[in-house]
Amino acid sequence: MSSQSPENSLKNWALLTILTLIWGSSFILIKKGLEVFSPGEVGAYRMVAAATLLLPLSLPRIKNLSKTQVKNLIIAGLLGSFIPAFLFPMAQTQLSSSLTGVLNALTPLFVVLVGAIFFKTKITHRNAFGLFIALIGVIVLVTYKDGGGWESLQGINAYGLFVIAACICYSFNLHVIKTRFSKLKSIEISSISLLMILPLALLYLFAGTQFSYKLATHPDAFQALGYITILGMVGTATALILFNIMVKSASPFFASLVTYTIPIVAIMWGVLDGEVLLLGHYIGIAGVILGVWIGNRK
Repeated sequence: MSSQSPENSLKNWALLTILTLIWGSSFILIKKGLEVFSPGEVGAYRMVAAATLLLPLSLPRIKNLSKTQVKNLIIAGLLGSFIPAFLFPMAQTQLSSSLTGVLNALTPLFVVLVGAIFFKTKITHRNAFGLFIALIGVIVLVTYKDGGGWESLQGINAYGLFVIAACICYSFNLHVIKTRFSKLKSIEISSISLLMILPLALLYLFAGTQFSYKLATHPDAFQALGYITILGMVGTATALILFNIMVKSASPFFASLVTYTIPIVAIMWGVLDGEVLLLGHYIGIAGVILGVWIGNRK
């Protein structure tokens, strides 16, 4: 019976720690970018920065692709990167960065749910129970008032639905990658899928927004641009490569641990930035993380 070597174990824990810090910090970087730029500008420039960094990896490989692979990579680029990059900033116009980071932890449960509904995979009683617990946590988070107590359904913070929509996009993308990319390496999927959406991101950024005008006129534009550049190049491009390395080296269960550690860093950044979390928020956070843990156990 084989087991991980001490060197592999140490490498995997190092990768897990780095990814936790990178992805857990993404939400505060989005928040800082939104101080100057619109949600669309943040999302589009994030994609431009990420795709540009990976051009040395994507351009030499694109000539070997079939038309079917190109089509599937466009789908992967849209679902796995482009659409979520817009949804998260939209959510954070009305949600704190820390709560957005917690809601993002629902992705593994939506992977199970999307698989059961659209890809004929089995959903267990444990999966269903975890989804139920996490759903209660989400309801608490989006209905809890800052002054204490809970809103009625009319007072629900619907911006949480943008995060859920992003989680669903990630879920579909994971199943697309699993079923349609058996002949491509993970680095090819990551880099070329970003290349596929680069023209769309550039067109939107410079033809559909005031991005250039803000760069020329806003006093804090380049500081905010720096935050989003880090978000794209480190939080998207570099993190994708590191995660693919960890997935190959570690077990799927170990790789899934990042789901539980990201919210911790997101909450820490939010508190350091002055965000206030009250008792009801902590109850909702506990519900989400507990539900994900139950539903994602083997």
